[in-house]
Amino acid sequence: MAKQEKKERKVTSGPLRDKSRTKARMVAAVGKVILKKGYSGLTAINIAAAAGVDTRLVNLYFKSVDHLIEEYIHNKEFWKIGSGLSKPDSVIDEILSEPDKAGRKETIHVIQEYFEAVNKNTPLQKVVHWEMGESSKMLRGIADKREEVGEQLLKLIDPHFEKSGVDIRATLALVIGGIYYLNLHGRVNGSTCCGLD
Repeated sequence: MAKQEKKERKVTSGPLRDKSRTKARMVAAVGKVILKKGYSGLTAINIAAAAGVDTRLVNLYFKSVDHLIEEYIHNKEFWKIGSGLSKPDSVIDEILSEPDKAGRKETIHVIQEYFEAVNKNTPLQKVVHWEMGESSKMLRGIADKREEVGEQLLKLIDPHFEKSGVDIRATLALVIGGIYYLNLHGRVNGSTCCGLD
């Protein structure tokens, strides 16, 4: 009878695992602070307190509060491209992985998914509000990345509307603006718009 090899125990703790857990807690804490104190409350002290860590870890792990906030927003961002693994991470990945199938139906699907994403994600609504009300290098960088992904999609969608008489880019800009307005207005004021909830 052959002697069975002893299996090594999986390491559940240690410097690397603890660091990644701590970083994840800090990123999640950004959302907690946004919900509790708004974007003006996004300070190293508030984020560290919400994560239950020392304030010095903000700079040690993320270099700055802005980089930590950027990491949080990137994790919540609808318009990001996924990990590049075989299975698409999002509706965006699905379309980019099969560009021949990008058309009117897929465009409607993306817009519907985006409406739902903004509607269900209060921290994302706060970030959108922040982007509209304040100018910063970090927020501009996030908006520019969003536009880069949008441009990839638009290049696939444009040909389907060439001879339709529809300026799809202008139409989508208005629809996306409407998504922001309706979700933010409904969340803050609880009122209807044109009689619609």
